[in-house]
Amino acid sequence: MTKILTGGVGKVEVTRTIDALGIDSLDVAASSDIDAAMKFRAGQADYYLGTCHTGAGASLGVLVGLMGSAVCHTFGRGVPDAAQIDALLADGKKVFGFSMDQIDTIAPLMARAIADRG
Repeated sequence: MTKILTGGVGKVEVTRTIDALGIDSLDVAASSDIDAAMKFRAGQADYYLGTCHTGAGASLGVLVGLMGSAVCHTFGRGVPDAAQIDALLADGKKVFGFSMDQIDTIAPLMARAIADRG
């Protein structure tokens, strides 16, 4: 089971959006950024999806600071395609940020890509 934590101002919406997909291999839970960082360090989480109004700063600030930028990526206000997400996951990215108005598009893309990685 792959554990995805969601955070930021749209964490509940991201959790609901992913849960609605019905992907059995994903366990999704809303979290705070501090709690998510601690769970990552303890091996209790696999991915983090953070949201804010711009998708650039507040969605990932604490995780970038505690985990380092090598595992973090922000889409900002852009919308990636499946190939971009696959490339980021293959590169070892585990923490992603995006804007609240992109939840309906990006959250399902991320969930499916993560589930496909097994």
